[in-house]
Amino acid sequence: MLDSRNVIALHDERDGLHARAQQEVRPRTVSPEDWLRFEGNVAEILAAFGMDLDTLGTAETPKRFLKALYDATSGYEGDPRLLTAFPTESDPSAASFPGQIVEGPISFAALCEHHALPFIGCAHIGYIAGDEIIGISKLTRLVRVFARRFTVQERLGEQIADTLVELITPRGVAVHLEASHLCTLIRGVEEQTRTATTFWRGAFSDPDLRREFLQHVQGCGPRS
Repeated sequence: MLDSRNVIALHDERDGLHARAQQEVRPRTVSPEDWLRFEGNVAEILAAFGMDLDTLGTAETPKRFLKALYDATSGYEGDPRLLTAFPTESDPSAASFPGQIVEGPISFAALCEHHALPFIGCAHIGYIAGDEIIGISKLTRLVRVFARRFTVQERLGEQIADTLVELITPRGVAVHLEASHLCTLIRGVEEQTRTATTFWRGAFSDPDLRREFLQHVQGCGPRS
């Protein structure tokens, strides 16, 4: 039986996990005066690079560009709807070890912090439940709250894996990301390649569990 002190402690612990899940959350506000100044700066750059801003199609482009950039980085504000956890369905006294829960492909688009150009791809997340499982839709929110920031693919995977560990303390976590980077397609080497990164936590130190997870990863198309 839980007494009231234990119940309060559990709520405090969950609140702390929820706060950490929104790492470095800071509400963003931009004054109307700043927006106008930013639009002027963007317009100057676009015009210098060759865009004619005196057409019906381009007159509002600086404003649209800023709004699109602002929306694409909304992950800095976190997501208060991220955490929905439920008791695990497995019997902790049973001899059998709970199987993997795998979700994907989860599509995402992020902005590389090196060139502020997009990288676009998908994520697969697997975990082995401890005392709790997380709402499936929240795995998508988890990916996108970190993808909608200036980032790099390696950090994105680490943040997804570590935050899932903080949220529900699973026995193990696996995260696989696959993405195409626009910075390699339109500049530099100009290669149309895809980058894959994989991250392991806890029980996924077991090579057999890793192989099982990777069998579920079939690129960014729907699983058959």
